[in-house]
Amino acid sequence: MNAQHILQSEDFKRCKAFHGHVCGGLAIGYVAATAGLAWLKEMRALDEELVTVVETDACCVDAIQVLTGCTFGKGNLLYKDYGKMGFTFFNRRTGQGVRLVMRPDTFRASERQIELFKKTRDGSITEAEQAELQILGMQRTEAVLNTPADALFSMTPVTTGMPGKARIEPSQPCSRCGEPVMASKLESVDGTMVCRGCLAS
Repeated sequence: MNAQHILQSEDFKRCKAFHGHVCGGLAIGYVAATAGLAWLKEMRALDEELVTVVETDACCVDAIQVLTGCTFGKGNLLYKDYGKMGFTFFNRRTGQGVRLVMRPDTFRASERQIELFKKTRDGSITEAEQAELQILGMQRTEAVLNTPADALFSMTPVTTGMPGKARIEPSQPCSRCGEPVMASKLESVDGTMVCRGCLAS
């Protein structure tokens, strides 16, 4: 499928509805998720039969959640704060996985886009510039969707490091704030069990 067919597909529309808008990042997640599922020969997960590890918290992760069925709530979407466009997809039934990493210098935002992004953040962007930014964004989105997955990402088979299933365990109160906390998330401090929120404050 080319970009126009993908943009009109029900799968991409679901990604857009979940994320709130169309952008190059959402397109990157769409390509990554569809390639990962194709490599695993799997459909969207209903429960925890698939696991995804993402190495960024960018827009692309929303498309990955929608298409793979791997979510934070089910415990089969895991986030590693590496700042990389890296995504590993695992199939629990087969024990197989694949890691996709965006190739260097692939689809960087143009200097003009970066300039307009800055103006958006500081509130100085004009209506004409906002319209220009939308056009540039759609061009980037279409370019991503028209690129084969293996040109966008390096793809490496993975057979180790599959995360365990989501843990379900009772909570116990933090000794400082008294709020209930999953027991394994408490830290021992001077003989008392303290939540990470209290440790960070």
